[in-house]
Amino acid sequence: MAKRDYYEVLGVAKNATDDDLKKAYRRLAMKYHPDRNPDSKEAEGKFKEAKEAYEMLSDAAKREAYDRYGHAGVDPNAGFAGGAGGQGFGGFADVFGDIFGDIFGGQRGGQGRSNVYRGADLRYAMEISLEQAAGGCTSEIRVPAWETCESCSGSGAKPGTKPKVCHACGGQGAVRVQQGFFSIQQTCPTCRGSGKVIPEPCTACEGAGRVKKNKTLEVKIPAGIDDGMRIRSAGNGEPGINGGPPGDLYVEIHVKEHGVFQRDGDDLHCEVPIGMTTAALGGMVQIPTLNGRAEIDLPEGTQSGKQFRLRGKGIKGIRSSYPGDLYAHVVVETPVRLNDAQKQLLRELEASLKDPKHSPQTRGWMDRVKDFFQ
Repeated sequence: MAKRDYYEVLGVAKNATDDDLKKAYRRLAMKYHPDRNPDSKEAEGKFKEAKEAYEMLSDAAKREAYDRYGHAGVDPNAGFAGGAGGQGFGGFADVFGDIFGDIFGGQRGGQGRSNVYRGADLRYAMEISLEQAAGGCTSEIRVPAWETCESCSGSGAKPGTKPKVCHACGGQGAVRVQQGFFSIQQTCPTCRGSGKVIPEPCTACEGAGRVKKNKTLEVKIPAGIDDGMRIRSAGNGEPGINGGPPGDLYVEIHVKEHGVFQRDGDDLHCEVPIGMTTAALGGMVQIPTLNGRAEIDLPEGTQSGKQFRLRGKGIKGIRSSYPGDLYAHVVVETPVRLNDAQKQLLRELEASLKDPKHSPQTRGWMDRVKDFFQ
């Protein structure tokens, strides 16, 4: 199969800088490294392809030869000046160390890599009410956990037997792979980096040395937390590998929709339905808050959509010094299911309200309509 263009492999343009090449290779290497994809031949192939592309393009002489002659320019058997020389590996070694140092604890291949990995983080979605979000609360959750297998005492081997030194890597946990003129050290595929194999696995844990159980954790929800925020519980994620530290548990908060209030940051909004008579004559109207009841004094002639602000009746956010406000939006209700007598009364009322002074918004709207059609 013909080789793909090196620039295409890395996903960069032909005028890419050295930094662009390094970033592109770093991204691909982290994604397709065999240690992260132990059973994927496709990932292994992509990793090798990206490694070869970066090796060639990160060396100025090899890149120039590749740009002029293509793959033949860097073929060690082709005889071109830019072929397999003995220089140019410093850049690749540096980025290789940078990348896999980040992933595997800062140790470079061939220098006693310990294969100690941090456990994966876990996510738990928790649904709470708006009242709980505003005032804070404490809740218990059940999450998966791993415990040492009692049957094998954590060895992974069947009781009465012991793990043996891996014959493939001699107990080192890593093997060296030669690819052309380039050699790298990678995790031993036989023992997966542990340096040991288990001829007779423990039936209770299937050779893992640990069993999965559930544990109960107490989560403290701080007052003022908002939808989408996360709470970190350190060390309660998946356990590490080969003695590595455990991951963390992230509790993601979802606030349930409230029947009365809508939250906007630290402010609250609610609709307050009132009757036509109350809107026309005004008066005191009770409205709910998260801490009880409050009253607003409606002036005469209150229109639908009028907004009233109650200072400090909102929510005090986690990072806020003062609580937000509550905004009450008046909605004037139109009567429904009227009997004949009520309808007649409304007609008489309407007839008595023909004077434009009683309907200033209607008068202004009609004036604008007239201007529009002129």
